[in-house]
Amino acid sequence: MTKSNLILLALDASPILTLLERTLNATGFEVALASEREGLNKSLQEAVPALVIIGQRFAAEDGLELSKEMLERFPTLPIILYAETDDADLAKQALRAGLSDYLSPPLKVEDISNAVNRSIARARQLGDWLRREVKRTTSSLAEKAKLSESERTKLEAIINNIQDGVIVLDDQRKILMGNRSVRTIFNLGDKTLIGKPLEDVISNADVLALSTRSGENSLKYHEVNFDDGRVFNAQYTPIPKIGSAITMQDISYLKELDRLKNDFVHTVSHDLRSPLTAILGYTELIGRTGPLNDNQVEFLHRLQGSVQHITALINDLLDLGRLEAGFDARREVVHLDNILKYTLDMVELQARKKKITLTTKVDPELKPLRANPIRIRQMLDNLVSNAVKYTQDEGAVKVELSMRDGQIVLRVEDNGAGIPSEEQSRVFDKFYRATNMADNEKVEGSGLGLAIVKSIVESHQGRVWVESTLGSGSAFFVLLPTEEA
Repeated sequence: MTKSNLILLALDASPILTLLERTLNATGFEVALASEREGLNKSLQEAVPALVIIGQRFAAEDGLELSKEMLERFPTLPIILYAETDDADLAKQALRAGLSDYLSPPLKVEDISNAVNRSIARARQLGDWLRREVKRTTSSLAEKAKLSESERTKLEAIINNIQDGVIVLDDQRKILMGNRSVRTIFNLGDKTLIGKPLEDVISNADVLALSTRSGENSLKYHEVNFDDGRVFNAQYTPIPKIGSAITMQDISYLKELDRLKNDFVHTVSHDLRSPLTAILGYTELIGRTGPLNDNQVEFLHRLQGSVQHITALINDLLDLGRLEAGFDARREVVHLDNILKYTLDMVELQARKKKITLTTKVDPELKPLRANPIRIRQMLDNLVSNAVKYTQDEGAVKVELSMRDGQIVLRVEDNGAGIPSEEQSRVFDKFYRATNMADNEKVEGSGLGLAIVKSIVESHQGRVWVESTLGSGSAFFVLLPTEEA
């Protein structure tokens, strides 16, 4: 227990040691002496002094370093450093280290008394503050513990009654919580979940891929498929200082509706193509039946243009249907740079009319793909023609093919109007056009081109995304595995 009037002197034998001992005894303090390191440690442990005065050199050791060690063990212990000479730098080091004061010759009795009393008073104030804080914090923690238990019970009740599946994992991918819906979704019954690794409890490959890939690339949305036809939309959410959470919503009925819609569109599109072909043929025959006046010729050209536009739309719908149905199985060795030349030849006239600067850059080490050349050409045509179409006159379009980590990266960049940030995630949806383009009557489009691009890329195990700034242009990226990969 600390002795309120005991002062420990850790100084080598000298006249200063005698002066300090006499002065402190005369002012009513009890004094203890330490002459070496072991005696100092024993006095600190057993006597627990109210204050320590230590020399700059004590028992052939650095007094400041010894003081730092003492403060690590006794953070509130006041320590005064005595130095043989008045050294401002040493005084600053002592105060920064947490010592309470600094003494140096010449010493007066009142200097010693004032430094000791000041240090002890400050230590008492600090001790009182610490006791108040400990009491306040202890009381607060006790109250919080009551509230936490109540809140935890409420939270568990809420999560267990949510219809969506919820799994909470720690940093080691061990399960911290799983609600009733998760047990139903994965048919877990009464199996123990808490504390077990995710892969030991759930064998679904999509869920395991979500948790693994999300940790590396922050993948947030994922579809989880089951052998019985059920489909769930899963979201991965990191939770700071805890781990992560996976939530799952049943979207089986939405997938079925989407399938029915696609079947309907495919059927209608297929049935419409034949009569449209007949209409286009008859419009071409009308001119051969006899002379037409100027108005009739103009109307006929407009009719042919409209029929061709509808036919192109129907062909896009049929292409998209075939891609989504998985009927695109043709594969052969394809050199992407060779196909790009045909695409550039196709858009050259349009670019020249708009005075657009079209530049290309192809990596000489570009490796071949194993792909469907017709679909790859269709993908390139859509991306490059879109860039030219949506770029203003005298603008610029850049096309780049490069290698990265054994994969081919296609970059198509323009300096057109750009895409609003809130709409960039939807540009690959069917029939979707950015609002700033949909309102532009000069730029025609069905909203299917990028949906077809996405389907082609995914059917080749690739990835496509866009980076865009409104008013500054857009850059579309396609990542495709090479034949070796």
